[in-house]
Amino acid sequence: MAGFRGGMGGGMNNLVKQAQKIQEQMQAAEKELEELEVVGLSGGGEEGDETVVIYMNGKKVINGVEFGSKISQMIDLTDEDDVEMLEDLILAAINDGYKKADELYEEKMGKFGGASIPGLI
Repeated sequence: MAGFRGGMGGGMNNLVKQAQKIQEQMQAAEKELEELEVVGLSGGGEEGDETVVIYMNGKKVINGVEFGSKISQMIDLTDEDDVEMLEDLILAAINDGYKKADELYEEKMGKFGGASIPGLI
């Protein structure tokens, strides 16, 4: 048994250190995703008078909604068709933001293989 002295323990310590390093990197990437701003657009293709803009972070938490000035003038909230159009524009902007947030998430977290380390994360 003298041959096992320090052999297994050193490898296990390195494994634990590597797991801790990966955990720290994942936590840093998660924090970065929370701080990034994603802009979802609909209606005009870019931020402008005819667009609906949704602001969210990289974790898909919506922080704001903005309507271009022409949207406000075009929409009659007493007209069901106009309300439905506005709802569609809002959903399209949210979905655009979600798509962009998914791309950011994959960029930041994909390198970790999508696997978590049980008990560490």
